[in-house]
Amino acid sequence: MSLLQSKTALGAAILGNLLAMAYAPSAFASSHREAPFITQNPKVDATDFYMFRSYEAGRGAYTTLVADYVPLQDAYGGPNYFTMDPQALYEIHIDNNGDGKEDLTFQFRFTNTIKDAQFTVGGKKVSIPLAINGGAIDTVNPAGLNVRETYSVTVVRGDRRSGTRTQVTNASGGGTTFDKPVDNIGNKSIPNYAAYAAQHVYAVNIPGCATPARMFVGQRKDPFVVNLGETFDLINIKAPATEFAANAESATKDDLAKKNVTAIEMEVPTSCLTAGADPVIGGWTTASLRQGRLLNPAPGTTTTASKEGGAWVQVSRLGMPLVNELVIGLKDKDRFNASKPSGDAQFADYVTNPTAPALVEVLFGSAGAKAPTNFPRNDLVATFLTGIKGVNQPTTVTASEMLRLNTSIAATAVGAQNRLGVIGGDNAGFPNGRRPGDDVVDVVLRVAMGKLCTLNIGCAPADAPAGGLHFTDGAYLDEKVFTPGFPYLATPIAGSPQM
Repeated sequence: MSLLQSKTALGAAILGNLLAMAYAPSAFASSHREAPFITQNPKVDATDFYMFRSYEAGRGAYTTLVADYVPLQDAYGGPNYFTMDPQALYEIHIDNNGDGKEDLTFQFRFTNTIKDAQFTVGGKKVSIPLAINGGAIDTVNPAGLNVRETYSVTVVRGDRRSGTRTQVTNASGGGTTFDKPVDNIGNKSIPNYAAYAAQHVYAVNIPGCATPARMFVGQRKDPFVVNLGETFDLINIKAPATEFAANAESATKDDLAKKNVTAIEMEVPTSCLTAGADPVIGGWTTASLRQGRLLNPAPGTTTTASKEGGAWVQVSRLGMPLVNELVIGLKDKDRFNASKPSGDAQFADYVTNPTAPALVEVLFGSAGAKAPTNFPRNDLVATFLTGIKGVNQPTTVTASEMLRLNTSIAATAVGAQNRLGVIGGDNAGFPNGRRPGDDVVDVVLRVAMGKLCTLNIGCAPADAPAGGLHFTDGAYLDEKVFTPGFPYLATPIAGSPQM
């Protein structure tokens, strides 16, 4: 096969693996629209998952969990905007003994209530078509809001379906229903969105935890930064390494710069997440739908457009970003979304024998970008399936894909964080958990090409001729893009005025 033919053949099948395989994390739109079936169900499409020691001042005893859903939200998404699916089950899972199975699960269920605000027109009361009715949007459940979106949270200890279930309650008053802010419609409707959204940060009691947690669910600016278009165009990046161009690390655009997502966030006392003496926890998020759906041919004012029933069926899964989008083969993408970490042996070949680095060599080999030669790729197994020994590997571990965090490693303060995490000398960052400011795209590129071999992790320097190159997608990210405290992710892009 000629070089040109190799480029074409490898393109579609391999491109994706490049970023994901290494640390198996996120890179190009992290996990947006990553599998055939999930493209039909954007409300249950997980886009990013974060888990990190809280670095807000005075919150060192807490761990923050963030699960982002509903990808590629345009700020001008009216009139319905981006509510969560009331027929879905959204979950954040924690494995605290290394067996690849959930020990603690936070389950989120949503309810949308149409208030049916009406105007009197020509002597008749007529329902308005908008999510707002002209009144002020400046407090929780304001009169001016025509659709109220609320949620409840259940804690499950043990198996997610058969374990012990208890309710998360509001630390102020003990209620079990929480309001979600409406999306950032625009500054005429909501003059101070940041202040409005901040009123939806709740102090909550988690049964079994002596100290209250914090919780927020609402629209945020998409935290992921990536040169999306050029990356998927056979890595059409002019300078994939800083050695090839001095400004390569910040030479291109962020294709998600004007997109929003919906974030499910919890800040939980770390002691409530760990078990025994092992400080390492694993985490991932899933979304499930009911097994059966009957469409109503004539929905009305008192009947819904569909009827859902049957067992819960998992349709979305995300731990380490980019896994399904760019690591898992096309034929297995829906299967991966329906799977559990404990069954990940079936996907092991995608990690031990990655094809992605070969594409980089085909495209940039003449510049010195040579793929690693160690097979199986034990360096990727360590970061992707087991955690790195001495950093974030549990005392006992079953190989399984999830984000792992060593909670005994103290958080790095804002201003001192290294965007490259562990390979940049900052062990409080990715892949030891994932903070919003961790530039996982650049990390994954470098690890895929053998960065860990240069550190004698799972392989030797001689196995990775390009392991020392500073690969980058050109879209720069660090902690300065985010707020220094909970809920950390930035205020969402407003629908109006358009910038």
